[in-house]
Amino acid sequence: MDIRHLQYFLEVARQHSFTKAAQVLFITQPTISKTVKSLEDELGVTLLDRYGKNVKLTDAGEVFARQAQEIVTSFHNLSSELDDLMNLKKGHIRIGLPPMIGASFFPKVIGAFYKQYPNITIQLFEDGGKKVENDILTGALDVGVTVLPADESLFDSYIFVDESLRAVLHPSHPLAEQDEIGLTELSEDGFILFREDFTLHDRIIGACQKAGYQPRIIYESAQWDLISNMVAAGLGVALLPETICRELRQEEVRILKLRERIPWDLGMVWRKDRYQSFAVREWIAFSEKMLKPKD
Repeated sequence: MDIRHLQYFLEVARQHSFTKAAQVLFITQPTISKTVKSLEDELGVTLLDRYGKNVKLTDAGEVFARQAQEIVTSFHNLSSELDDLMNLKKGHIRIGLPPMIGASFFPKVIGAFYKQYPNITIQLFEDGGKKVENDILTGALDVGVTVLPADESLFDSYIFVDESLRAVLHPSHPLAEQDEIGLTELSEDGFILFREDFTLHDRIIGACQKAGYQPRIIYESAQWDLISNMVAAGLGVALLPETICRELRQEEVRILKLRERIPWDLGMVWRKDRYQSFAVREWIAFSEKMLKPKD
């Protein structure tokens, strides 16, 4: 058993598939299947329940996965510390960004960072805030952006956006000419939401439930421009952050203030108990300086 075997096993567990894990790891499926089988033989237990093309962890697999993740994380921390000593001001950063955030805030920051640290490479992953947080915890990402608050027992963070959601309606909507509306007034409308892996998905549903109704969801998307275009086509209503609303064409939709404040507080987060490489530490400090609102 070596660290590579543990990494192979954990990727199969994450993907619930030998085929997908092999694709992610750029190795053949027989190789990864043989590795997992050798682990099971060595331990004398079945780690994965195989059914069709999918797999899931057995009870023993759950226990083994937790311990294996700790070992892999410790190995990663050790490697990162040694790399820092041997390769000063070099490194690689994996950053998770929800799709609607990247274009609005990060091109200038990344460009300025690269100019100062040309030997540090950055890899961006576009996913919803929930997945970003999960991938930071598993070690698949170093840092990422999510909607705060994040679990303070797991993450350190800084906030760089403090905004609210706005209602986005078609110009022919009966409420379109008002300056401000309440969520209860949208109870009969169909909602166009971000997908379930976005923090705003649950936050909007929760706000509607607090207002006394379960929103009728007619479409979900990862793209804010598609959501706004569907509103412009008269297919439903949406709740979008102020930053996004400033990008919308005023002749196609109406943007109204909500009486109930639904916060959209964005923060950069990273795992609390994990060693951060030189590159990651520099990115956190550099991006915070550039992104945080000026007093």
